[in-house]
Amino acid sequence: MPGGAQADDRGHEKALHRSCSLPSAAGGKRRFGPRLPRMRIGIVGLGYVGLPLAVAFAEAGHAVMGYDVDEARTERLGRGESDIEDVTSDRLAELDERLEATTDATRLSECDAILVCVPTPLAAEREPDLSYVRASAQTIAANLREGQLVVLESTTYPGTTREELLPLLEAGGLKVGTGFHLAYSPERIDPGRSAHQIAETPKVVGGVTAACTERAVAVYSEVCNEVVRVSSPEAAELSKLLENIFRSVNIALVNELAQLTGRLGIDIWEVIDAASSKPFGFMRFEPGPGMGGHCLPIDPFYLAYKARQHDFYTEFVELAGKINQSQPLYCVSRIQAALNDVGKAANGSKVLILGVSYKAGVADLREAPALKIIRHLRALGAEVSYHDPLVPVLVEEGFESVPYEEGAAAADAVAIVTAHDGIDYEDLVERAPLVIDFRGVTRGVEAGNVVRL
Repeated sequence: MPGGAQADDRGHEKALHRSCSLPSAAGGKRRFGPRLPRMRIGIVGLGYVGLPLAVAFAEAGHAVMGYDVDEARTERLGRGESDIEDVTSDRLAELDERLEATTDATRLSECDAILVCVPTPLAAEREPDLSYVRASAQTIAANLREGQLVVLESTTYPGTTREELLPLLEAGGLKVGTGFHLAYSPERIDPGRSAHQIAETPKVVGGVTAACTERAVAVYSEVCNEVVRVSSPEAAELSKLLENIFRSVNIALVNELAQLTGRLGIDIWEVIDAASSKPFGFMRFEPGPGMGGHCLPIDPFYLAYKARQHDFYTEFVELAGKINQSQPLYCVSRIQAALNDVGKAANGSKVLILGVSYKAGVADLREAPALKIIRHLRALGAEVSYHDPLVPVLVEEGFESVPYEEGAAAADAVAIVTAHDGIDYEDLVERAPLVIDFRGVTRGVEAGNVVRL
């Protein structure tokens, strides 16, 4: 997220009081309490959340049992091959035999703690799809033994841990807080951003009982420099939604302002720069072609779903979601208008989309706004191509990335949708007859063929 927040000092002090890390004499962080004996950690789901977590525990000296239903993935990991951008194959190779991947769910009974890191997508009606969570809970319940800790990390609405997991896990006769422990701790992975790794990102933990919380805190303190206790799983679940809804709402605000400034003839980037000069009370957010990824486009709908169950409608939150979801279509209209200004129609024009992943530095296509832009342009009759150094093929769209130099020279217009590093945008402006910049990366270039959001 661009920019930085101005924190309330009193709130910050309270947060530190609740956390389980204390400053060391050298000014860094030290782990809470004595180090636990070597544990066996089970990770359910070895995707972009589960695999980095598994590696973190293995690097801390613990034995890790990674469980995934995808046999091809477990076989790749067994060969030491990573398919997650934030975990290199070299890191896997250094773990020796401390990380094992399996499709055998019975092996989960060997673990001291089981951390659930499975997807929570939206169903077709934009309601939560908890099928992966429920399936994981049933699998764990069938293999649960006394003394184990179970933690859900998947993003979800308040009440999921208590209402969905707890009954399934207690069905075998063990009772929470005594027979086993259950907690929620939201993942805070930011794909492609190496500056915020698991150790450096504070971990929020809320247990069903106080004993559950303490057990989860002790486990996560093995790999996290700071663990923040909250009073319940529901508080932890909602904290994750708040983090991402905060971003969603503010992104919607600047996206809406970008549409307005376009009509007013004001440079939105200049306005944001000016506002960002204030050293307090303002946090910088930037407009763009829309939101993508595994969290921001989805999380507001999780909260809206839960709110409706209590006859409450999160109109402000849902409005932000609608604005962000409509942004790709607005970008298509900007491309149409830019083509029209040079005497061309979208129908029959060659348009190069520069960058198709949902954000710079990753190959992730989940909810990527570029895909919506491509489909809308094709529906208008445009001949669309794309260049993305991290995404060589768009299988569903049926075409491959082209070299940007050739693509730019052959196109009637180039739309910068995702601003990956390594692209010479000044050179791009010289090559292309028309550039529509949705990311503000050409701001230092003075040229008559550039249109900015």
